[in-house]
Amino acid sequence: MNATLKARLAAGETLYGTLLTLGSTEVAELLAVAGFDWIFLDAEHGALDPRDVLHLLQAVAGRTPCLVRVPALDEAWTKRALDAGAEGVIVPQVGTAEAAERVVQFAQFPPRGRRGLGTARANRYGLGVAEYLKTVSDRVVVVVQAETVEAVHNIQAIARVKGIDAVFVGPYDLSASLGFPGEVDHPAVRAAIAQVSRACREAGVRTGIFAMTAGGLGPYLPAGFTLLAAGVDTALLGEAAEVLLRDLRSRDTGKLGPLTQP
Repeated sequence: MNATLKARLAAGETLYGTLLTLGSTEVAELLAVAGFDWIFLDAEHGALDPRDVLHLLQAVAGRTPCLVRVPALDEAWTKRALDAGAEGVIVPQVGTAEAAERVVQFAQFPPRGRRGLGTARANRYGLGVAEYLKTVSDRVVVVVQAETVEAVHNIQAIARVKGIDAVFVGPYDLSASLGFPGEVDHPAVRAAIAQVSRACREAGVRTGIFAMTAGGLGPYLPAGFTLLAAGVDTALLGEAAEVLLRDLRSRDTGKLGPLTQP
């Protein structure tokens, strides 16, 4: 049996993923076929509703595990994402240990949490409830995002919340919170990210981060970041189209003269 994403994360494997923001099952299949270790379904910035998430999870079932970034710290959204069969959730804008504890509560069943139990895809629509309950705690990945000054200030307490599998840095939101929007390589942003990394390492919690390119992730591999996401579906498509068009135009030898009539 293949190791779960949660087990691979805990073991310290380097896990490469990418962001999916389009509600296209075909795009989801393409990313799964590409061989990513995981897919980041973005329901915060992407125009995805719970039904879109369900369909995307169905499209990649059995091929690539998915973590769903819910729009906010919301109990209903967390439950729906997990019920749909997501391998776990990523919750944005978690700035305190109390908020991190609520994430765990929403994601886990009693007695540890308060997640409700109903018939859903995750438990084979009620046909596999007993089996699901036996394995769910060993499968569901709980990730909180550190992307504000508040989160950095409270990171030691956040990282020590029992049930958190990883802290994922949102460098762009963090740069904005620090007063340097978009400047993800600014020394203050780098220092804040390093502070998050140290606190998580001391707490024994894995760290993750996003970059638009593979090169952007370069500094974070030796720093111990293992849950990595590079690129966004829309940017991958747009950039590939631009490269193709530039290539086509570079081969253009000029316009032909007017056609002559016989």
